[in-house]
This record gives sequence, structure tokens and C-alpha cells, in this order.
Amino acid sequence: MGEGGMSDHGGREGEGEENMAAWLIGVNNLKIQPFIHPPLGPHDARVRMKAVGICGSDVHYLKTMSCVHFVVKEPMVIGHECAGVIEEVGSEVKSLVVGDRVALEPGINCWRCDFCKSGRYNLCPDMKFFATPPVHGSLANQVIHPADLCFKLPDNVSLEEGAMCEPLSVGVHACRRAEVGPETKVLIMGAGPIGLVTMLAARAFGAPKIVIVDVDDHRLSVAKNLGADDIVKVSTNIQDITEEVIQIHKAMGSEVDATFDCAGFNKTMSTALNATRSGGKVCLVGMGHNEMTVPLTPAAAREVDIIGIFRYKNTWPLCLEFLRSGKIDVKPLITHRFGFSQKEVEEAFETSARGGNAIKVMFNL
Repeated sequence: MGEGGMSDHGGREGEGEENMAAWLIGVNNLKIQPFIHPPLGPHDARVRMKAVGICGSDVHYLKTMSCVHFVVKEPMVIGHECAGVIEEVGSEVKSLVVGDRVALEPGINCWRCDFCKSGRYNLCPDMKFFATPPVHGSLANQVIHPADLCFKLPDNVSLEEGAMCEPLSVGVHACRRAEVGPETKVLIMGAGPIGLVTMLAARAFGAPKIVIVDVDDHRLSVAKNLGADDIVKVSTNIQDITEEVIQIHKAMGSEVDATFDCAGFNKTMSTALNATRSGGKVCLVGMGHNEMTVPLTPAAAREVDIIGIFRYKNTWPLCLEFLRSGKIDVKPLITHRFGFSQKEVEEAFETSARGGNAIKVMFNL
């Protein structure tokens, strides 16, 4: 495993170690190379990374050099799901001390635009987000990050769980947007990592009944083991929607109040719109297709609200409380672990890209 140190020029004065990072060089080309981070500012912290997870967007960048409308045009350090240990703080930082274990919120917003001022900082047009081109990510020995975006971990929450706050935040934000509560019957389209964290979040928000659907038997069995009330296996054939909606309603035993499409395909969104009750909510979480053709008119006639989400806002404190209290257990989602060597980085991304029985692939640095 990598045990590098770092400074503004790749290695701190007086230290023999060099800060190393996993650089995305081109399609299917990752290289561990030196990484020079910016100087430590008065409100910043220098964090030694200890746990970094692989996200679907990381895999998209590796395979295509793009994700949605973000395009990698020059080498970029990958990774954004992360936690570590504070090694140095800026002169104005009062909330953290050396040795604190922290989870990092990866997006730095401007705090000046109308979105930031209104509290919706996740929509900031000038957001600087780990591993979103051209901003470097966090799969490195050390990074510099604003101290107010480094959240101290409770004593009973591990660094790996801290790194899982990033994907869990997507589910928490989605549940907030859809106003999930103790009377909300929830349907989730897709039992991948985001579908599973959305399911865990919905349960923590009090949802009394959760049905999850997928095309894969293994993922459905994982969802069932993690607490789904029922599961429905579906096909990729759009002609099967009518019959599958009947199966979903039978599994739910009542109407669907809120549906989360965690895949983002024509068929999953069409199924979500058809399965959700009149006056219910459909939240589009996944981004499988940039453009979709779906039956909006019938859904509009039934006043089905369609909600989008983009990342998250103000979620880390709640995620950490869910983890501390035991309301959410993300440990079963971490299925594969790798160290920080060239060989292991390549193997880890191959494992994540293959899918199969891999849910969350985690680096231990």
C-alpha cells in the first residue's frame, strides 16, 4: 500500500517520501504518479487519505474519458469517495486538530452565486468537485481540502464507513427531495450501489415498505438481505412494462407513493411513471441515458411529480449520525478491498467495471 507524504512540490521538506496519486491518463489508462497539491491555505486541512471508494462515474471516465457532459481533456487524478486523517491544519482552522479522522465532502462551491446564497449550493455553476474535469480527485496519499468540508467521524464509525458517506449522501438527498417519511411506500428501480444506498436511506427516513427491482438475481438477493421488503426481477424489454407494473403493485400490496429511478434508462423511467400512484413522486437519480423517451403526458394527467437530483447538499452530518446510531449499516456494501499499488489500482477498477458480485470497491491506503 502507498504510504507517501507530500508538500506543495510533491514531498515535504525534510521528508523522503513523495505524494503519489492515481492519474487518469487516457482510456483504460491509470498510472500512479507524483501529485503536487496546492499550498495549505489558512482555512484548509492537509489530509492523509486512508479509504477511497470507486464510483460509477470514475469507471465512466476510465472507459470513455467522459461522464454526462463532463469531458476529461488532460490527465486528472481520479476518486472522490474518501476519508482520512488530518495531518496539518491552516492557521485559521479551529474545528480540527492533527489526528482527527474525517470524511471529506468532495465539492467546493463559490458561496457567492444565487444558488449558494439560497442554500442550494449543489447547483453552484462554479463548483469544484473532486475528479470532475478539470479538478483533481482524492485517490492520493494526501490532499488539501477546506476544513469546513472535513467532517469528524464518530468514534464508532470507521474510515471506510466515512468514505461511504459520499454515495450514501446521494440516497439521503434523494429521500429529502421526495419527502420520504413513515407513510411513504417506496419503489426503487435498480439494485446497484446507488439503488442500495437509496434503499437504506429510505428505511432510515421511516419508509414502512420498500420494493426494489432489477434484472440481476444476485443484486436482488443482496437487496433482500439488506432489508428490502420484496424484490421483483424485471427484463430489459420495454414491452414487458405493463406486466411488470402488475407484479410491482402485487409485491407492494398497496399503491406506490414514491419511486426512485436509480438506473436512468427509458424502460426504468417508464416503469417508474406507470407504477407510481396519482399524485405521487418519481425521483430520477441514475443517469444511464443522457436523453430519454418516456410517457410524460399520462403521468402529467395523474399529477405525478418528477424530481431530479444533482449530487447533494448538507448531508454529511446526517449520514454520520445514521452511521453512528446504527440506523444505517453500509459495511455489507463494501465487497472488495485493494491496496494502493499500480497493479492493485488496475485490478480494482477492472473489478468495479465488471460488476458481478462487486458492489463497492474500496482502496485502503
